[in-house]
Amino acid sequence: MTRRAFVVWMTMLFFTLAAAVAWAQDDPESAEVAVVSPSEPPPPVPVQPPLTVRALDTISDAGGAITLRIVPSPDESDVEDPVVSYEISRAACKAESFKSILQTPAFALDRGRVRARQEAVISATDNDCVDGYDYFYQVVAVTKSGRRSEAVQTEAVQSHAQWFAVNKLNLFFIALIISVAIIFFIESIRRGKKPFIRRIGGLDAVDEAIGRATEMGRPILFVPGIQDMNDVQTVSAVIILGRISRTIAEYDTKLMVPTSRSLVMTTARETVKESYLTAGRPDSYNDDMITYLTDEQFGYVAGVNGIMVREKPATCFFLGAFFAESLILAETGNSIGAIQIAGTAQPAQLPFFIAACDYTLIGEELFAASAYLSQEPRQLGSLKGQDLGKAIAMFFILIGSVLMTVATLVDSDTMWTVADWVHNLFRVEM
Repeated sequence: MTRRAFVVWMTMLFFTLAAAVAWAQDDPESAEVAVVSPSEPPPPVPVQPPLTVRALDTISDAGGAITLRIVPSPDESDVEDPVVSYEISRAACKAESFKSILQTPAFALDRGRVRARQEAVISATDNDCVDGYDYFYQVVAVTKSGRRSEAVQTEAVQSHAQWFAVNKLNLFFIALIISVAIIFFIESIRRGKKPFIRRIGGLDAVDEAIGRATEMGRPILFVPGIQDMNDVQTVSAVIILGRISRTIAEYDTKLMVPTSRSLVMTTARETVKESYLTAGRPDSYNDDMITYLTDEQFGYVAGVNGIMVREKPATCFFLGAFFAESLILAETGNSIGAIQIAGTAQPAQLPFFIAACDYTLIGEELFAASAYLSQEPRQLGSLKGQDLGKAIAMFFILIGSVLMTVATLVDSDTMWTVADWVHNLFRVEM
């Protein structure tokens, strides 16, 4: 091939290739399609864990409990997806095998603590611990949508029993104040200063009721309730029985005391026997005055009703713990025309006694009856000291209510501080 032919051939090949490339660029089917990948969404913002978590032995307890103090996550204030709870996990002895034990709500959800401006710390207690063993804890913040933060782990902690309940120190001082008041009133009464005791009509009528039974020559019925001696109302009833039986012994009137508990019968016999001995009539005492009927409630009521219908006592005392039988007893006594003096601390039974009896001791009047009747300095001093304690409690209840109301309306840090102090003064940490 000549040189000229080779040049012509190469020129034609060049133009042919150039035309093919131009055609390929103009053809949409053969053109390469550019792939544009969509932009990936930004990664979610991680949930912030609690700022700090401390595990401490629960103070002032008998052991077996560990308290966690959690400073809340900043994401509790997140508008879109706030932290709503904290999941607490525990591992015993090893820091590797954690198991969820409880979940506590976020601090922001406790509106009462937020309004009271309490310290922004969440307290949670694990009450299922064994003293002397190491425990590790992890706390995870959980949002409303279920997202979870990284776990914050505590150091090893052990639970122990404490000798002194520091959280109940306020009760110690309150009890000390009342005890000093009781001793002061007892000594004051012994020196001859008589305290003011509100007159109680039912107790003032005791001597009159006993005198009426003596004049009519009919017996006196005393019912000390249907509970055993572990009930404070029964104890008060037996104490009153001792005071009444002393007067009955002086008047030489017949006494009937049917009981529904064997221990009450034994205690009542000893009490009445001592009263007759004090009155100088030990020969007039007879164990048959105090009898045992039955422990069954309505069987006992039927027995007492039979005694009232047969013996027709002139005076009936119903003092102690009563339940559904109160109206049955009171109506039967009313039907035989007896003077009836009743007393109980059961609020549901008071209306029946008030309707069917001549005199009714309401609530704490039953417990004050023994001091009222005996006028003994120790009992009167105890009564006055307890009344002082009740007056102090009522005063602080009133002051606390006013302070909390004013603090809510004014929203002042000073008022909240004072209100919290009064509230904590009478609060008992269990």
